[in-house]
Amino acid sequence: MEYTQLGRTGLKVSRLVLGTMNFGQFTNEADSHTILDAALDAGINFVDTANVYGFGANKGRTEEVLGTWFAKGGDRRDKVVLATKVYANMAPDGPPAWPNHDKLSALNIRRAVDASLKRLQTDHIDLYQFHHIDRDTPVEEIWQAIDTLIQQGKILYAGSSNFAGWKIAQTNETARRLGSYGLVSEQCLYNLVERRAEMEVIPAAQEYGLGVIPWSPLGGGLLGGAIRKEREGGTTPRTSGGRAVAGLADPAVRAQVQAYEDLLDKHGVDPGEAALAWLLTRPGVTGPIVGPRTIEQLESALRAVEVKLSEEVLSSLDEIFPGPGPAPEAFAW
Repeated sequence: MEYTQLGRTGLKVSRLVLGTMNFGQFTNEADSHTILDAALDAGINFVDTANVYGFGANKGRTEEVLGTWFAKGGDRRDKVVLATKVYANMAPDGPPAWPNHDKLSALNIRRAVDASLKRLQTDHIDLYQFHHIDRDTPVEEIWQAIDTLIQQGKILYAGSSNFAGWKIAQTNETARRLGSYGLVSEQCLYNLVERRAEMEVIPAAQEYGLGVIPWSPLGGGLLGGAIRKEREGGTTPRTSGGRAVAGLADPAVRAQVQAYEDLLDKHGVDPGEAALAWLLTRPGVTGPIVGPRTIEQLESALRAVEVKLSEEVLSSLDEIFPGPGPAPEAFAW
């Protein structure tokens, strides 16, 4: 496994991030623990979750699965850089609910971090991420709450997720003015199909020293051999009725994906592994989030670290999936 610094911090993290959104939802607890053990054995030390994962009546369940894994003992918790998120409504009966059960008020941040620590069965969270922009709460209030948690030893670093470039700048400029350390990472939608983050989000992250953690690196399944699986009759929760099916229904997208799969067949590279390997070449990227439901999917993701894409393949990928270009030039007519 390769490691890198998380943004401007001294924290070393693996170049693959283990996403856990499927744990407790599509993958039972025993299998989730097996995947976690295998990931740790392979050198993955960066584990990402969120308080809302499990969703619906089961929100919080994924953190509980991680908590029971940590509770098995050994050096699991000491080896893991643990990231979770705050924002979603966590009221037991779900929205609509009582006020102050969501977003980024100081009250909800305090309530949410204590609840996450209990579910995770740990005394601290290494990276506490804002899952979404809160347009109602002043940034000053958010940093006051975060700095208190850092002083209490409940969290070490703060990160963002799904932030626009301007929001990264505003949040870190406010932190600088208040003497706070600021955001150290941004978790954003970024893959070969969806490259708009290159316009403003990634440049802002690089300017402020944030590590970029792409989510949905396979484009909801589109980049994982979707057409081949369709042809072979294979189905997954995403290819059977999710984003991959919706994407392939668009003739332009289908043509891109077909050209992508043909290119990789020519070079003998698995599509899913190539999509991850491409992200590992991108400026500013710490590591993509992989969310395996099975050991086999984890093993495929691990192989991506060893895949070295040639300049010829990288150039061809840019031709198939052209990026938007930098802002403001990309906005020009």
